[in-house]
Amino acid sequence: MTAAYFVAGTDTDVGKTTVAAGLLHAARLSGASTLGAKPVASGCLTTAEGLRNPDALALMAESSVQVPYTLANPFAFEPAIAPHLAAREAQADLSVAALLAPMRQVLAQQADFTLIEGAGGWRVPLAGRANLSDLAVALGLPVILVVGVRLGCINHAVLSAEAIERDGLPLAGWVANIIDPHTSRLKENLATLAERLPAPCLGRVPRFERATAEQVAACLQWALLAP
Repeated sequence: MTAAYFVAGTDTDVGKTTVAAGLLHAARLSGASTLGAKPVASGCLTTAEGLRNPDALALMAESSVQVPYTLANPFAFEPAIAPHLAAREAQADLSVAALLAPMRQVLAQQADFTLIEGAGGWRVPLAGRANLSDLAVALGLPVILVVGVRLGCINHAVLSAEAIERDGLPLAGWVANIIDPHTSRLKENLATLAERLPAPCLGRVPRFERATAEQVAACLQWALLAP
């Protein structure tokens, strides 16, 4: 039996990749086969093999099922700007259809545990009027929401959860990634998130100096997602 999820964030730079890599690591430790993909990424580095994104590489490092880089990250852009703007400058067709084909190939690998990580928040624009959330809808994947815990996160998290529900997808769980450990009333904010979000908390990830997938995995309850 296989399980696949779409990993979304409440904003950009909230630790989606950190959490996704941790979940993949935890799944691998349990003996499950794993595969992570990032359909579109900005801020890529120029290498001898072509543009490479650190987040996509981090997901591939925790994937026991190996696929070509161009499948794990089919749209890679050098500027660290919004993907739809980077695609426009590169004259690339960043449409749902263009993303859907490679992600269906990723899912066709039939890994026990597959994660497809988005970019930024839930309503990241693609070409035209489309959003990256439309890809999650087209794939029909339940969503894991990474909440970047800092001042204002409750509003971001609740609005994101409402949008996910409105789009017809189940919220499978959420992770509290504590970006600002000095957030006022941290314990109370975490309790409010647990009260307001209609899904189980998969874990609380503290602020690490340099988080490793192993460290993050130890903070997560992967068993709640196990196939």
